[in-house]
Amino acid sequence: MNDELMIDVRGLHHDYTHGTVVEPVLHGLNLRVRRGEFVVIMGPSGCGKTTLLNILGLMMAPSRAESVGIAGCETLGLSEAARTRLRRNELGFVFQRFNLLPTISVRRNIALPLRIRKAEADGQVGELIAQVGLAGCADKKPGQLSVGQQQRVAIARAVVGRPALLLADEPTGNLDSGNSTAILELLTGLHRQHGQTIVMITHNEQLTVTADRILHMRDGCFVD
Repeated sequence: MNDELMIDVRGLHHDYTHGTVVEPVLHGLNLRVRRGEFVVIMGPSGCGKTTLLNILGLMMAPSRAESVGIAGCETLGLSEAARTRLRRNELGFVFQRFNLLPTISVRRNIALPLRIRKAEADGQVGELIAQVGLAGCADKKPGQLSVGQQQRVAIARAVVGRPALLLADEPTGNLDSGNSTAILELLTGLHRQHGQTIVMITHNEQLTVTADRILHMRDGCFVD
């Protein structure tokens, strides 16, 4: 596999089955993303964007594909344990709905991926809390924060440990324009500072201004 590529996907298909009805969603997609690249994927609801991101994030397997290379590893045929290790060690996720644990503090939410990996924090958590502008909120619980602050926590949690690939699914979908701008600036800063590869799904054209490349999807295919 080409070491310069973070994502190398060829001939990707995915179908959803509802009883006896098969609904094709992805139709032979090819996608290559270089290491350190910031790629935005846009398209109407239902075109397959989130399905693609879930496959790239190893949260689901495609119906069929020629190749699904992630972080230098061919993932087709990997055991679930191997997929979990790769997902845990190389990938970070930012979701529209945050998925924070409500009963623990901001600090512990951000540190959770390090605890799962049994890795030392080495000051990363405190640095990230300051970087995302939440220095005064470290010991608060998510329910005590604004929606924009909760998304900042989610982003900090996604990038702690500096994963090679950051996948973001509509990270500003629940935010107003001011908070959307702040999240864009945060992601852009992290990308520039750490050179992380970012693939982001969005409907918000405001979030495309700093991307290296913008891809458009329609009906399960990339279009010009």
